[in-house]
Formats: sequence, C-alpha cells, structure tokens
Amino acid sequence: MRPPEYPPKPVPGDRVAVISPSSGLPGLLPLPHELGLKRLHEEFGLEPVEYPATRKMSSTPQERADDIHAAFADPTIKAVMASIGGDDQLTVLSLLDRELIRANPKPFFGTSDNTNLLMLLRNLGIVGYHGGCVMTEFGRPYTLHPLTADSVRAALFTSGPYELRPVERYRDTDRDWADPATFDAEPDSEPANGWIWHQAERTVEGRAWGGNLEILSWLLMADREIERDTAAYEGDVLFLETSEELPRAEEVFRILRNMGERGLLARFPALLMGRAKAWSFEQPNGTQDKQRYATQQREAVLRALAAYAPRTMAVFDVDLGHTDPQLVIPYGGLVRVDGPAQRITVTY
Repeated sequence: MRPPEYPPKPVPGDRVAVISPSSGLPGLLPLPHELGLKRLHEEFGLEPVEYPATRKMSSTPQERADDIHAAFADPTIKAVMASIGGDDQLTVLSLLDRELIRANPKPFFGTSDNTNLLMLLRNLGIVGYHGGCVMTEFGRPYTLHPLTADSVRAALFTSGPYELRPVERYRDTDRDWADPATFDAEPDSEPANGWIWHQAERTVEGRAWGGNLEILSWLLMADREIERDTAAYEGDVLFLETSEELPRAEEVFRILRNMGERGLLARFPALLMGRAKAWSFEQPNGTQDKQRYATQQREAVLRALAAYAPRTMAVFDVDLGHTDPQLVIPYGGLVRVDGPAQRITVTY
C-alpha cells in the first residue's frame, strides 16, 4: 500500500460533485439536502453538481459506481462530497475502477457508510476526509454549526496543521427532516464536559485509519480493503465512532475483540473515540440513559484495549462522528495526539 498523499484542494468558484454512494435519501427527504446545496454555494462559494443517482432511492450499486467514476474523471470537478451515508456501500467496492480514481485524485468528504470509499481511497494513496456530508452537516437545521463550518472550511480550502478542540455543547437528538419547521430554530444541545484521556503519557503521530465501527466490522467480515498483514498499520492513529443504530456495549467490545484477535488493535499506539450517539427515533433515550449508554461504551472500549492493546493511548468523546458539531478527520492524513499537553492536531 502506497503512502497516502493529499489531493489538490478546490477554491471558491469551483465545481464540486455531490453523490450518494450509499443511500439516495435526498430523494425521499429533500429539505436538508437542498439546504446543504444552498450553503455549499452561498457560504462556501462552490458550485455543487448532482449526479444521476444522488436522489434515487434504491439505486443499483452499478449506478452509484458510475456516479463515482464520472465525478472523479471530470477535470472540472475539484472535490467530491457524499450526500449522506447508508448501509450497502460495500456492494459498490468491487465495481470501482481503481486506476481511474488513482489517476484523478480529489478530496472526498463523507462519514458513516462512506468509511468504505474513504478506506479504498487511502489504499490507493489518496487522503480523504471523514466529515462534511451534505444532508447532515451542511443541511443542519437553522444554521451550519460554526465549529463544523470552521473545520470543513479548513479541510476544503487549506493545507497544514489544524488543532481540534473540545466542544462546550453537543447534540445527538434529531428532528423530523420532512417538517419544514425543523429548520427554523436552533437545535437543542447539552453540555459536552470535555474529552476523557486514557494513558496520556506520550505523544503519538501517525496516519489516520478507522471510521465507523459497524462498517469496519462488515469490511472485516467481507475481507475487503483491510490489509491481512496488520504490520501495514503499525504506528497509525485509530479513530472510531458508532452510529444512530446504537450498537450495544457488548457488541462494541466484540468487534474490537475480533480486531484484537486478528492482531490489528495493538498496531495503533493511539485511539480517538468519537462521542457516542446515544439517541435515535427508535430509542429516544433521556439524559440518564444516554449517559449510561456512553459510559458502558467507553468501558467496553477500555476492556478491549486492556486485553489486546494495553499500551494504547485513548481519547474519548472527540466530536468526529454522528453527533453535532462534527470535526473533520483526514483519512490517511497525519494526526498528532499529544498526551501530556492533551492536544490533538490534524493535518489537512
């Protein structure tokens, strides 16, 4: 696997592709999608270009692969952005023309199920960006969160170090995207209470690898994109987050245990664990239940680290996943975790 390189960045006025490599949810719930497109244009100065499957529910894997190919092959497109995640991007991977993508490197932004494409890009030597989906971040109700906006803007347009900082307040509850009133008021939030550091006695610098934990488990089961020789990840910085499906703490432990049995977990001297999303429409937890869920997840992670990677430094509640605001992680890019100073710096 070649060392990842940062692709050229867009500038205001450039055209950027908006695609749906997983779910065509913009076709079912257009309000946050269209708001996200508007903000891309008005607040970031970019010209979003939608592709045929972007708003098509139940599009085929081949249709989505065609959109990916078209977006990367078009020389007038300077970045590629996912509308949202989903649950079957895995089926697209075998259809992708890797040489076409490798020959046309571009910044790709996406989270959740887009872990698939981010990992493929890293394997091709292209740094991607874990963050900034159109519907969830750009289409956030009322206004784009200023911390998300600052991180996305830096990742989109600048190169160099960017320090991640703990947030004061966060949100993991959602509103009905089909209701126009959802977008008229600032969403409720609650105190964030800072990061939680574990074994913060040293400084680690390495390339970011990881993403959504559930998607990683599927890739491991399908034997896709993950090197069998785990030495390929030695010294990298692992980052993980969980989704609105709210996996049980025991399931989180089991996935990490499997990574440990494979010899993978111990390769990472540092772990950034995203703040746990602890609320969903199917499981609308109250404050105490959310705190209990997050605590149990953290304990599950620590239990796996104790068994398989006892020297790994970990930072919990970093806002890099399914909660709001969201900080962008350069997938395959450099991450510096300074334990004594309790600082995290990424290189965009």
